[in-house]
Amino acid sequence: MDTQQIIAALRDERDRLEQAISALEGGGGRGRNGRRGRRPGPVPGGPGRRGRRRRRLSAAAKQRISEMMKKRWAERKKAARG
Repeated sequence: MDTQQIIAALRDERDRLEQAISALEGGGGRGRNGRRGRRPGPVPGGPGRRGRRRRRLSAAAKQRISEMMKKRWAERKKAARG
């Protein structure tokens, strides 16, 4: 193996290492601007929001759910005891 081949092999190895380091530092595999995640856009629930509105529970409905859950938890606790 002559000197030129060794130098070429070492340069190839250097390029691979630089790409690996770049990927680990966060520079690889990302878009044009290097950002991760979702694209910026309108904020859900922000101005101009359309679609479903948040539903609210009445006090009576909250009380019913609370009672049902307490009953459910009591049944599970009783079953766990044996």
